[in-house]
Amino acid sequence: MEQLKHECGVAMIRLRKPLEYYRRKYGSYSWALNKLYLLMEKQHNRGQEGAGVGVVKLHSVPGHEYVFRERALGANAITEIFSAIMPQFDRDHIDSMPPEEVEAYTPFVGEIYMGHLRYSTTGKSGISYVHPFLRRNNWRSRNLMMCGNFNMTNVDEIFRSIVRKGQHPRIYSDTIVLLEQLGYALDKENHRLYRELRDKIEDPELGIAIEDNINIREVLRNASPAWDGGFVICGATGSGDMFALRDSHGIRPAFYYIDDEVVVLASERPVIQTVMNVRRTQVSELAPGSALIVSKQGEIQVTDILGEAENRRCSFERIYFSRGSDADIYRERKELGRAVVPDVMKAIDGDLPHSVFSFIPNTAEVAFIGMVEGLENQLNKIKTYRICDLARRGTLTPETVKQIMDMKLRVEKVAIKDIKLRTFIAEGNSRNDLAAHVYDVTYGCIANNIDNLVVIDDSIVRGTTLKQSIIAMLDRLHPRKIVVVSSSPQVRYPDYYGIDMSRMGEFAAFRAAVALLKDRGMENILQETYERCLEQSKLPAAQQVNCVKAIYAPFTDADISRKMAEMLTPEGTDARVEIVYQTLAGLHSAVKSCPGDWYFSGDYPTPGGTRLVNLAYINYYEGNTAKRAE
Repeated sequence: MEQLKHECGVAMIRLRKPLEYYRRKYGSYSWALNKLYLLMEKQHNRGQEGAGVGVVKLHSVPGHEYVFRERALGANAITEIFSAIMPQFDRDHIDSMPPEEVEAYTPFVGEIYMGHLRYSTTGKSGISYVHPFLRRNNWRSRNLMMCGNFNMTNVDEIFRSIVRKGQHPRIYSDTIVLLEQLGYALDKENHRLYRELRDKIEDPELGIAIEDNINIREVLRNASPAWDGGFVICGATGSGDMFALRDSHGIRPAFYYIDDEVVVLASERPVIQTVMNVRRTQVSELAPGSALIVSKQGEIQVTDILGEAENRRCSFERIYFSRGSDADIYRERKELGRAVVPDVMKAIDGDLPHSVFSFIPNTAEVAFIGMVEGLENQLNKIKTYRICDLARRGTLTPETVKQIMDMKLRVEKVAIKDIKLRTFIAEGNSRNDLAAHVYDVTYGCIANNIDNLVVIDDSIVRGTTLKQSIIAMLDRLHPRKIVVVSSSPQVRYPDYYGIDMSRMGEFAAFRAAVALLKDRGMENILQETYERCLEQSKLPAAQQVNCVKAIYAPFTDADISRKMAEMLTPEGTDARVEIVYQTLAGLHSAVKSCPGDWYFSGDYPTPGGTRLVNLAYINYYEGNTAKRAE
């Protein structure tokens, strides 16, 4: 019901044939550019604050550009970018040009293509923060274009390290810090080759020899060990080397496809399947800690850089962010819906005949299907019991069998979002009143003060939308009880690896736990936790433990859910409200391949996450509500 912002989506294409090959086979030099557009549009869900495109030409002539970039802000950024790119060349004219002229002079027609979709998790916005980023140099092999889906937990440390080397980054952001660190490693590799070859080869052949022998694997091995976070870092040099590196825990996703014409990488598997029209088995997952590297000559290697650590692939990718068209994700989301059925049955006291089931928003539809299938299994058990019971009594007749078999789940579409309504024109209570009408409800499907109304969402994080609009909207249907179900567990801790959740006070579960401590006279735990966090902050990150777990320790999940329901129910609501969350056990049973759950459990995959959660609590306790733990 409340939109979460996810870090980014990436797309890369490397052509393996001469440009003329694609014009002859596919009818245009824009074939790869068209594929990039589709890869980006199919991942539009991953970033709507901005987008960027980059292209590297391998055969331009001196005095002409060979690295091209176009960026834009806003939800329509992709359309704006390609609308700006396409007029730069007359397709009919270019397709009739000699191939050597196209290779040398035509903008945005090259061998390496990079696309990026941005959602900021740092609160920094503007075109200066939109990927891809460029590091320019007069030598092609020292030019670097970079984009990524990442969030680093130790930016301060990395920043200080590159400043100590004498560099002067022009912007303080994790992207610029990584760009400069990779650029420094690339410079060192260029220097190494220069020293090795200068006595053997003269200019201009020396520069070409350096380009031909750049070892991107060593560049990555020199730069990346200092990175703490979740990441897929993509890059290309001006001389034609391309790479994508994934973090060792696999926190952020990356998939690739290779054939004799092209190498393609993207954040999601089904995107590649659809755009390239290939089977699922032809698309590979980039292993955690590994890099996909394509050299200037087109040689491909998938090689270990950081080593594969414990699997902590992000479960929120499966619950919420990635496209549900992936076969595994679709199955897992259905299983998440099935897993909440026992608790839903408890919440409605097993009264299926007087319960109506629905979902809000549309992203929860697959979990809803799974929940309905699980409830239908429960209903079948009830039918079987009643038939067997009547048979034992000798009162089973065709009429009674029909009555039992006619029992069905009551599934309805109870809410439709009114996309025309805008709430920014009002403030305060007026705004809240308008927010309560963002959804239109379907009247007549609920028996007043008799039926339960059960709605499932994929996640309930802050609870703001729930309190300001959803519960009030559902209450207009006059149910006896409203049961709001989350297919994911309670979000209790900030995420520092790509999701826009960084302040402790934002979480409904945290606010409920704090309120329970105060209700029960246990406020000393708040002070003690603060003191422990201060002590931990003096230790190296690798030695710190998550002290914030103490806030939740005195309570069961049910305790916190009940308090949340109390706090999020608007004044004047007639129906009883209950919130049902997925359990951690249910999550791990449904999503076996991606066990990363730190935002639910507080078990962070890297030391940086633990350090930052303690800092987040310090900020909360000291009242620094505007400050992020970064």
